[in-house]
Amino acid sequence: MIKRLIVICITILSSSAFAQQGTTSPYSFYGLGSLKFKGTVENRSMGGIGVYLDSIHVNLRNPAAYAGKSLSGPVFKGESRPVKFTVAGASSSATLKSDFGEGKANSSTFDYLALSVPIGRFGFGFGLVPYTSVGYKLDDVNDDNDLINRYRGEGGINRVFAGFGYQISDNLNAGVDISYNFGNIQNTAIALEYTTEGDLAQYQTREYNRSDLSGLSLNFGLAFKDKITDELELSATATYAPETNLSSENERVFSTVSLDAISRDVIAVSSRIEADLESNNLRNTDLTMPSRLAFGVGLGKPNSWFVGTEYTLMNTADFSNPIFSNQISTFENSSQLSVGGFYIPQYNAFSGYLKRVVYRAGFNFSNTGLVIKDEPIKEFGISFGLGLPVGKRNLFSNANLGLEFGQRGTTKQNLIKENFINFNVSLSLNSRWFEKRKYN
Repeated sequence: MIKRLIVICITILSSSAFAQQGTTSPYSFYGLGSLKFKGTVENRSMGGIGVYLDSIHVNLRNPAAYAGKSLSGPVFKGESRPVKFTVAGASSSATLKSDFGEGKANSSTFDYLALSVPIGRFGFGFGLVPYTSVGYKLDDVNDDNDLINRYRGEGGINRVFAGFGYQISDNLNAGVDISYNFGNIQNTAIALEYTTEGDLAQYQTREYNRSDLSGLSLNFGLAFKDKITDELELSATATYAPETNLSSENERVFSTVSLDAISRDVIAVSSRIEADLESNNLRNTDLTMPSRLAFGVGLGKPNSWFVGTEYTLMNTADFSNPIFSNQISTFENSSQLSVGGFYIPQYNAFSGYLKRVVYRAGFNFSNTGLVIKDEPIKEFGISFGLGLPVGKRNLFSNANLGLEFGQRGTTKQNLIKENFINFNVSLSLNSRWFEKRKYN
């Protein structure tokens, strides 16, 4: 147990050490930023499906997975009741293309940390996940290739959660997650002015906006499994997160700044004026978080293979907060279709390590719900992954590697198309805390 906790701590520290902004997407400028939470590395390696629940992996998408006695999976000394730990990090590389050129961006970040503890028919879990992330650097140039606006943003929302699950029957689990969302979003815009000779003016105007966000949210889940033949098992899941509000405490500051003539970076601040948001009722606002509904179904042979699909709907059109409004973007309801699965040659093989490796793959299509200049921003991804056994064979712990290739956005209406590659790594560690003594 101590060794496992040490490994987890080292992993977290390592992730924090190389962590930068969680995203480099220019589309994180809008709303609350880019959605970071898409499940565990195991989920993402199978196209993002969360329909598969087993006894050896934490499932962060469906709280029904916390229930003490797994609906299926390897048996641990007669009982499918391991305590499960998981921790992960991610690295992303993106190529950004527009009608005017292209550039590259990279980011690395801590992904999640969670623990799940089963107790009889009950179970609970808790953890930390980044929910959204803001990280963009945008420059606006005119026809003479002069920089006229510079936009920068950082921040995001993190989520601390605690969940509870219960096994209603031999085939049905139910659960609920309660999350506390917190974080801040910071946006900076500089409008550049030039002299009649074309030189950079001595002073420029900078606008700085910050919103500190907090609030609670819920996620309910159901999971069903049953044998339809001697070898085949049917799985079905449903999750629902109702609409909720986050409190947003806002700040807006205007400054007069001086910029470096070459890099255009701020080198001095001459004056600072805080905007009167109180008079416009913008100092404290409520931000509407849209509801989310997902259904999944899958078929497989236990401990051998599985194929599933999941459809997700979010009422993103209900997203609102006056402090985040702009003239060129709106939101519509978003959706995602995910398909994926895994294959294990022989999970309990005594020889041949590769026979015990889990091979995962999947793909997904999504409409993000963001509409810019009447162009819906859509996303496509294809993913692959490996589950590499580590530690004692009877505990089925593993290290998980995932690789995602995807595309987001469009070059229409002078927008930006992103081609991205995400590399994800996690540890999924299992232990027995409640073993009965055979001898006194």
